[in-house]
Amino acid sequence: MNDFFMPNVNFFGRGSVAVTGERCSILGAKKALIVTDDFLKNMPDGPVAKVVASLEEQGIDYAYFTEVEPNPKDTNVAAGLTMFEAESCDLILTVGGGSAHDCGKGIGIAATHDGDIYENYAGIETLTNPLPPIVSVNTTAGTASEVTRHCVLTNTKKKIKFVVVSWRNTPLVSINDPELMVGKPPALTAATGMDALTHAVESYVSLGANAVTDAHAIQAIKLISDNLRQAVAYGHNLEARENMANASLLAGMAFNNAGLGYVHAMAHQLGGLYDIPHGVANAVLLPHVENFNMISNPAKFADIARFMGENIDGLSVRDAADKAVQAIRTLSEDVKIPASMRELGVKEEDIELMAELAMQDGNAFSNPIQGTKEDIITIFKNAY
Repeated sequence: MNDFFMPNVNFFGRGSVAVTGERCSILGAKKALIVTDDFLKNMPDGPVAKVVASLEEQGIDYAYFTEVEPNPKDTNVAAGLTMFEAESCDLILTVGGGSAHDCGKGIGIAATHDGDIYENYAGIETLTNPLPPIVSVNTTAGTASEVTRHCVLTNTKKKIKFVVVSWRNTPLVSINDPELMVGKPPALTAATGMDALTHAVESYVSLGANAVTDAHAIQAIKLISDNLRQAVAYGHNLEARENMANASLLAGMAFNNAGLGYVHAMAHQLGGLYDIPHGVANAVLLPHVENFNMISNPAKFADIARFMGENIDGLSVRDAADKAVQAIRTLSEDVKIPASMRELGVKEEDIELMAELAMQDGNAFSNPIQGTKEDIITIFKNAY
């Protein structure tokens, strides 16, 4: 038996941010906590300004929480909870990329569940109480946290990145307006785009894949391969932005239900220990992990090569599968992702600890090959 989780309502396409206030009103909101960062809050006519205008049209009050950091931390969640309670908010409205959405989910968990989030709720379906309503307005084409049941946070004491996976985390409304993504810096566009590709590829070959999730993953891979370069090259290419937004949405729906794999399990260690941006960590690891995974299902990897525009006519399935890894490397190089962990400042002596922690990460259990700690060490070293 399979299941399929996603928000109750998903809005996407140009101008869709305009429905924010109406949807918050339908959910009965009197005062929303806007979870974002200072940059977006202070951007003239930017995403937050558009969200606020929509709220004001509906007569909904709001407060700001702008202490969102990349790789959001338990300390950010604690500060957000204080604001949520002090302002008597009844809805969480996240505006930004994955960091804002994950921080907002964390605040929702903390508002409705006692105790330390890491100690008590890290894992799968550990939550027992309904969260406050969450509406997520997305501004990057990458993490897809606005449509998933995953909340990824960092424990600052242990320097561990952990995941709380629960259907209760899933936002009630997601909004993907490509006009909010126009003009994002090339490096951010590249990192988030490669994050979306990782979601699509990992879900397509994961142990939890099925016909429904495959359909989402396939279209996401095609759209990313056809549009990421253009979105990086010219940030105001609205067609490329819209296609990337749709790709990220589709990839999120795929991995939210099929699961991920070793790329994410390993990337979480780079984020927790070194605070490396999640999309960059994924992009550096992706070709190395998939080279390891290839023998699990060569036919699917041959498919990936074809979806990414590689000519596999006349090749054996095994040789065609190799083309998938080559295509991933080429795309990563074209959008100027760092080529190795060494370039990111990772210390080789930390690899063994990271491998041990990666084996315990919830994403590891849906990887198509259930390897050993030594296998993970080898993959890390290959990426080093």
